[in-house]
Amino acid sequence: MFLVTLPLSLDETRRRERRVSETEALLGDLRAEGDELDGLVAGLGGAEWRTPTPAPGWTIAHQIAHLAWTDERAVQAAEDAQGFADEVRRAWAAPDAFVDEGAERGAAAPPEVLLGRWREGRERLLRTLAAQPPRARLPWYGPPMSVMSMATARLMETWAHGQDIADALGVRRAPTARLRHVARIGVRARGYAYAARGMEPPAEEFRVELTAPDGEVWTYGPEDAGQRVTGPVLDFCLLVTQRAHRDDLAVRAEGPDADRWLDIAQAFAGPPGKGRAPGQWTEHTGGDAPGDTTTAPQRDEPGHRPGGAP
Repeated sequence: MFLVTLPLSLDETRRRERRVSETEALLGDLRAEGDELDGLVAGLGGAEWRTPTPAPGWTIAHQIAHLAWTDERAVQAAEDAQGFADEVRRAWAAPDAFVDEGAERGAAAPPEVLLGRWREGRERLLRTLAAQPPRARLPWYGPPMSVMSMATARLMETWAHGQDIADALGVRRAPTARLRHVARIGVRARGYAYAARGMEPPAEEFRVELTAPDGEVWTYGPEDAGQRVTGPVLDFCLLVTQRAHRDDLAVRAEGPDADRWLDIAQAFAGPPGKGRAPGQWTEHTGGDAPGDTTTAPQRDEPGHRPGGAP
């Protein structure tokens, strides 16, 4: 018996090529996000690595250790399913402690060792994700994730924890087009934000219109929706990652359900956090509300799938 392999149709070939191209572009953005954060910490002295960040109990070293740890878990999920399953069981045995414990262990290393570990892990993650079949599903602490979902989640988390570090250093970061990935998770996570609070999400879709750094308007949802959210994409991303309070951002809602969503929005999975108090953010570039740059951010839950990730 001979196995006959039928050629792919032209449409299927084009779809595969498009998926590969989209994945390559996303991984390029993930690399750029890591490189930008690397530039913030590479020149820090030993004492500066112990600088407290707005996340209670976490220094800059904790933030980088956390990113390194999560990148390593993502690689493990792709390369060692059984080992990752064992890791998940250990995590659920101590669900309130495993994230902090991973960061604490990593932060105890000398800064040059920690920085090298994070850099090596970032490169390995990029190679690992690039080698996966476009339709691969990777196990995670929640439901399995597609390759693009994993890359998007890693970019979102790198950006959010990078914001914690920038806040600690008093650095104002210029927003980039890479925020479209964070914004997309935030929009698609709408239903999860309600579910995390035991609430029923509205049946009606919202229109979301966000002004990008170059002035272009990124849109989500039906154009004729009765309720909408508008504002600078940077402000929206700070809101959905809970790095700034809504009152300090130029994000606006039209309609009672859209207004309620902005009070509970989150782009990460896990239980809702306390978020930040009003008046703790001034240096964002998108809006014009008063505040203070020493924020108290939420640590997102890297052990879970960001709700609504693509």
